[in-house]
Amino acid sequence: MKYGEKAIEEAALEVWENKHKENDYEISIEFPEFTCKCPRSGYPDFATIKIKYIPNEYVVELKSLKLFLNQYRDRYISHEDSINEIYNALKDALKPKHLELIGDFTPRGNVKTVIKIAF
Repeated sequence: MKYGEKAIEEAALEVWENKHKENDYEISIEFPEFTCKCPRSGYPDFATIKIKYIPNEYVVELKSLKLFLNQYRDRYISHEDSINEIYNALKDALKPKHLELIGDFTPRGNVKTVIKIAF
């Protein structure tokens, strides 16, 4: 196993203290190279993951987020399940004031899927 594969396998979301709790500011993060595999066909699915949140006590450490998202690349998982899992993991780790997650999947077989979840 190469060092990058090991880092992905061992990845966990890391949070840092939000030193600016008095301000309601928005953080926007975009991952244009998200991949997972179709649970039916095994074909790869590609998406841009867009995250927007207003932090409360914590902010996410970006490298840990990147490695966490890369854990999906070899998983057989539906678009809906992947987006809901990512959303729940971020919500549980960050406990933000507001969180929005969009999975904008590249068309495959003439079908395009966009999944948005927010509170």
